Amino acid sequence: MLRASHLPPLATPAISVLRFSLISSTNHFFPPSNLHKISPYSSPSLTFLPKTLEPSLPRPFPFGFKRLIPMASPNASASFSAESGSGGGREILVQHLLVKEDDVKLLLDLQQRISGGEDLSDLAVEYSLCPSKEEGGMLGWVRKGQMVPEFEEAAFSAPLNKVVRCKTKFGWHLLQVLSEREESLLKDIQPEELHARIQDPSFIDEAQLIDVREPDEVAQASLPGFEVLPLRQFGTWGPEISTKFDPQKDTYVLCHHGMRSLQVAKWLQTQGFRKVYNVAGGIHAYALKADQTIPTY
Repeated sequence: MLRASHLPPLATPAISVLRFSLISSTNHFFPPSNLHKISPYSSPSLTFLPKTLEPSLPRPFPFGFKRLIPMASPNASASFSAESGSGGGREILVQHLLVKEDDVKLLLDLQQRISGGEDLSDLAVEYSLCPSKEEGGMLGWVRKGQMVPEFEEAAFSAPLNKVVRCKTKFGWHLLQVLSEREESLLKDIQPEELHARIQDPSFIDEAQLIDVREPDEVAQASLPGFEVLPLRQFGTWGPEISTKFDPQKDTYVLCHHGMRSLQVAKWLQTQGFRKVYNVAGGIHAYALKADQTIPTY
């Protein structure tokens, strides 16, 4: 059961270098896993939602705010036509620390200590003003368009593992790019196209199919081959997602109207899943457009 104590404290937007918007939702959230190990398939701190996919107005999002999946109303619907990632872009894994603009002496001292062999993440825990200090300054995987220009320019031009500094309106940053990878793909799939693919027996064997609806919903209507991972039980299956499923395989996510599945699809993208498809309009649209033998509810 979700409890208030499971939610991280809100950090002030004044120290955010990230800029993107959040999906409109109710005020309920599901905390994903507390994965701390860095891997190509995990994002230890933040969920970065591509702002090109967001229907709402931009809002500031604080550094270090633990990954959350907003819970949408079961009757909400959503789809998008833009694709996140064309395969030609880069995503980088970034950690950083932040100090005040006028604290140049501390900045230079920290930079010298790093040059002497100390770890940026250890210093971030002790000195950083950013809430990400709780994760050793880890910001997770990011792509262009998610950060303020000064931070983005410094991060995407920095050599791997080299600590560089930059200044933004929030203060001075020491940042380090730990890894990079090809940008992932997130897109809608229309019910008719999914129906055509399901007719091929090899599709169900090769694709990864996830239904994030609740068990009582699935009892009313379901599609063959989909594994049920109820969103309300995220705390149970979230931490094991990269071991239970292969991030390199095509993954399809389904819900009632397409909103909850879109949120989970975006989270899967942050976990390193290379190709994620959201079923546009959910099983409701599938029943109306692709297979009228499926009940609606």
